[in-house]
This record gives sequence, C-alpha cells and structure tokens, in this order.
Amino acid sequence: MNSQTNPSAPDAVDPGTTARALDDTRPFGTHIRLAWWKSLIVIVAIPVMLLVLQLGLYLLAGLVGGDDDPLESTLTPLKLLAANISTVLTALLVLALFSSFARVPWRRVFSSPRRFDQRRLVTYFAGSAVLVGAGTAVVAVVAPDAPGWVGFGVSGTTVAMLVVVFLTTPLQSAGEEIMFRGMALPAAGSWFSAVRPAFIAGLVVSSLSFAALHGAGDPWLISYYVFLSVCTALMGLITRGLEAATGFHIANNLVTTTVNVLMAGGGALVVDRREGAGGGPTLIVLAVVNVAVLVFVWLRERAHRAR
Repeated sequence: MNSQTNPSAPDAVDPGTTARALDDTRPFGTHIRLAWWKSLIVIVAIPVMLLVLQLGLYLLAGLVGGDDDPLESTLTPLKLLAANISTVLTALLVLALFSSFARVPWRRVFSSPRRFDQRRLVTYFAGSAVLVGAGTAVVAVVAPDAPGWVGFGVSGTTVAMLVVVFLTTPLQSAGEEIMFRGMALPAAGSWFSAVRPAFIAGLVVSSLSFAALHGAGDPWLISYYVFLSVCTALMGLITRGLEAATGFHIANNLVTTTVNVLMAGGGALVVDRREGAGGGPTLIVLAVVNVAVLVFVWLRERAHRAR
C-alpha cells in the first residue's frame, strides 16, 4: 500500500531533502526544523513582507480608484483585491525562502509524510461551510446588530466586491494557513528539540503573530483570532496536513465576507476592529463553530484511520 492510499505511510525522501531538517516521525508542525537564525528570519519575514506589499498595493489601489485616503478602514473592491493579493504573494515568497532554508520540497509544508489530499480539502471545506453558515444564521437571530450590518443591498459595488471575494479570498485564506500554520509554527518550534515544547512554542508564536497582523484593538477580537489560530493548528496536528485548516479557513472567510458584503447596504465594506467593536456574542458563536469544525475533523480522521 503506497502513501496515497495509506496516510500514515511516508513518501520517499526527495534527493534534495536534508535529513536533519525533515523528521516525519515527529507530529506535523514539528516535522521541519531550522537553525535558530533561519527560523527568526522566516518569522520576521512574514509580517514585514505582508505589510510592505499590502501598503504598496493599497497605495496603488488608491491611485487607480481615486481614493483620497487609501489607508482608511473602508474596503473597496480594489482595496480588498490588494489585501488578498498581498497575502498570496507573501505566502509564495516566504514559502520559497522557507523551503530553501530547510532544503525540503515545498510540498512538505502542506502535508507530511503523506501527500496533499485534495479530496480532504473539498470535504473539510464543504463541512465547514455548513457549520459556518449555521453559525452566521444564529448570529443573525441572537445578535443582528453586533456584526455592524447596515441592511441588505445590491449595487455595482456589491457585485464587484463579490467577484473579488469569490476569485481571491480562497487563495488569501490558503495563504494565511501556509504562512502561519505551515511555516511560522514549525519555525518557532525549531527552538526546542522535544516535541511537546516545540509544538507549544510554535502554537504560541504563530497564533500571536496571526492575531497581531489582523490589527485588532478589541480584546474580544484579539482573543478570537488567537483561538481560531489554535484550532487550525490542532487540525493540522490531527490530520498531518493543512487541508482541514485550509478548507475551514476558506469556508469561514467566504461565508462571512459574502454575508457582510450583502449586508453592507450596497456600499463598501467597513472594517472596524477598534476597541469595543468586537461584538462579544457574535464571537462566542463563531468560537463554538470553530470547536464544532475541530470535532468534525477529529471524528472524520478517526473514522478514516479505522477504515
């Protein structure tokens, strides 16, 4: 039985792989190890590249769209496109750097020892979309004012926003998983030899970095971003790959952004992450959804192993 049919069977080691950098006997997230200075460069490169690219593309979007202040929090279709593209470009650039530093094939960042499984990705996306949709419906009932919805409306701006969302948000979501769970986590984990402290260090650094780069000033929002990062990291640990976390992240961003765009009254999307804008009840519901997806992943993987 080969590695494509048996997820626990390791792939053949690629000729360019450094044995010390790749150890498939360790859990996913701790299976790639870097020298301490290389791991620091990777961890710092993620926010620096992302901020530089996002700033540059925001300014370009402002010039093209004629915005007086391209750095304000309102997301126009061009600014949303700029934000998503900057995330994708950062993920690709840091992936090349990480793979070069570790001297491992880039696909080992996505899953190891088994190969990346597209069926897993589709399955977890579909299941997550149902759960996120249910959570959004609950929010609409128990706390309709918390997300900052103005009212349903469709305009040219709405259509343009939706086109950008469906074409680029899946790539942006995958890019965040590759950066934070695929690279920042094992980079920080490289500071420890033992598996448990390595995973905990990677979990802490990647989760705090993920939360910080979302620029939230509200404690509720910061806590939610950390919690979401922890849940997706655990999905990677359970599945030995990024398919479940990526499927969930894509579903979460697609569903919530689509609803927010449709409920923006036909205008641009206002992103308010200042203190007091967190919406406690909303985030509690979304946190429960995260746990539900995590349980779904665990149950499916357990059933898969049993088969």
